[in-house]
Amino acid sequence: MIGWVILFIAVPVAEVVIYIELGHYIGIIPTLAMIFGTGIAGVILAKQQGFYIITRIREEIQSGRVPGNQMLDGLLILVGALLLLTPGLLSDMAGFILLLPFTRVYVREFLKKKLRKWIQDGKVQIYFGPR
Repeated sequence: MIGWVILFIAVPVAEVVIYIELGHYIGIIPTLAMIFGTGIAGVILAKQQGFYIITRIREEIQSGRVPGNQMLDGLLILVGALLLLTPGLLSDMAGFILLLPFTRVYVREFLKKKLRKWIQDGKVQIYFGPR
């Protein structure tokens, strides 16, 4: 619990410090342009990737397959879009990592390994209907 509190305090402070230093280094106008530019690019990319994943999920369901990877990709795209809505250079970088398909695949595979381990260790239980 204390770790989360520190995280929610330290990350915004780091974001502010980074923007202040960046403003000193490249100027206020380029810094503001970068903030707005990453926001606009993120919205466009999130929309494009979101529609792509929805199409892939439909294709998988119509083929009779469970769209596991696509569902996880959809979740990562949602988290990436939310990170891009949060002001800050660090959160923007994390958001773009989750939105870009060639980097998102590594995050997805890492999460799949963690989920398998949590299931094996009994930390996560999955129920498929009433017992």
